[in-house]
Amino acid sequence: MKLLAALIAGSIALTSTITTTAVAADAPDPEMLAVAERVARFIETLDAAEIADVFADRDVTIIENFAPYRFDGATALDAWASGMRAHREATTDLHHAFGAPQDYSRTGDQAFFSLPTTWTGRFRATPFTETGGWAFVLTRQNDRWRIQSYGWAVTSITTP
Repeated sequence: MKLLAALIAGSIALTSTITTTAVAADAPDPEMLAVAERVARFIETLDAAEIADVFADRDVTIIENFAPYRFDGATALDAWASGMRAHREATTDLHHAFGAPQDYSRTGDQAFFSLPTTWTGRFRATPFTETGGWAFVLTRQNDRWRIQSYGWAVTSITTP
């Protein structure tokens, strides 16, 4: 009887561990989300320090809703940052809020997730709310997660 009770207790403990591990693996870890947060803060503040060491060392591709829309190659990050500054020129009071990450998967040193995002602010003094989502591909470099690529898609824009 003691053996049966020990086996049942062990089974419950193992099931609990497996379930906890599976749940934890179903979402990006905080370090992964932190790189997305830093990109969003750069877009809000245009402070280059926010994106220092956030992107991969090479082969970065960024898809955005401003020309030239695809930023890739050796100058991808600089061209995107410059384009973002121009894109933000008439925007003030910009703030973001993330929804729960979606569609997370990881294979070795590569990870993917999408991140619903809401932006609020003023464009030429008119308040707006923009909703959309980012699709991120991260790569592990120098023991840290870095952005290999991302694509932004607007799903709605509202103004009063």
